[in-house]
Amino acid sequence: MSRVSKVYFIKNSGTDYNQLGKDALKLLKKVVSETEHQFEKEVPIKVHFGEKGNKTFIPAKCYDEVINYLKENGVSPYYIESNVLYRGARTTKDKHIETAKSHGFTQIPIIIADGDIGTDYDEIEINKEYIKKCKIGKEYGKYKQFIVMCHFKGHVEAGFGGALKQLAMGFAARAGKLEQHSGISPVVNTEKCISCGICEDKCDFDAIEILDVAAIDENKCVGCAGCIAICPQGAIKNTWGGANFLEKLAEYAYGAAKGKDNIYISFVHNITDKCDCAGVHMKPIAENIGVLAGKDPVALDTACLDLVQKNSGEKLFEKGRTTLRHAEKIGLGTMKYELIELK
Repeated sequence: MSRVSKVYFIKNSGTDYNQLGKDALKLLKKVVSETEHQFEKEVPIKVHFGEKGNKTFIPAKCYDEVINYLKENGVSPYYIESNVLYRGARTTKDKHIETAKSHGFTQIPIIIADGDIGTDYDEIEINKEYIKKCKIGKEYGKYKQFIVMCHFKGHVEAGFGGALKQLAMGFAARAGKLEQHSGISPVVNTEKCISCGICEDKCDFDAIEILDVAAIDENKCVGCAGCIAICPQGAIKNTWGGANFLEKLAEYAYGAAKGKDNIYISFVHNITDKCDCAGVHMKPIAENIGVLAGKDPVALDTACLDLVQKNSGEKLFEKGRTTLRHAEKIGLGTMKYELIELK
């Protein structure tokens, strides 16, 4: 008989972020109680601080209740993140911390796990189908457990961003992010391109040249999607030809979680079609749903996706199921879950 994982859920369609924080704490306590979870003396909280210009990331006040709970129980909490692949306000440690603080993340110390410019990492051996060794930010190796707090929303390449992406991209150092993205090359819609040169200037890998229109060198491009994010005309889109990005995402998530005793909490709120790395104002594309938690990231993401699709009546973010299926196949977790609603 196949395993079924428990996922706990509190329905909340409102806009009170203080209440969302209280719901997150209630779910955390439930998971701790049901699994007899024992906290270490130091427990980092994995978060996403939101790109500069983004307005729909989960705000810092949503973490206050969990932070206070940990402190009251003798646990030292920290925020932890890694630098982004593209050029932006979170590319280097100093700028990353500056951005985080400007977004209100000042309650506890901040750890940038892969160092000043994203080059500090440990190699975690997993020997899976596409990835043999994961390049994980070095600071992550110092801790046995994390509270991985996620914002469930859309993502250009992954379909959706949730617990698995928090592990895969969020724990990976810059080289690990490159490894996951490798083989994905965007294409230019020549009818939309106005040859403004913004993408050429943005590209960290000298993969774009302005001829009559922007031209992308597939041999240099690593598929970081920075050009997609900044094109003012929306003239650059991703292709998916055989890069196995979705499977690599699952395998990196496996490597990030290997040997860790994590609790996962997901806010299914401010559901936008792109992720919090987009430094622009976005409007939600689905109704707020609530907060979910558990110890199985595959089950948690599956439950979040099912709820979004059920409530929206559309197959939003469906291609992300490829990552879920591969994560289940390699033993990270199960897509079978029991959803337990708390009041």
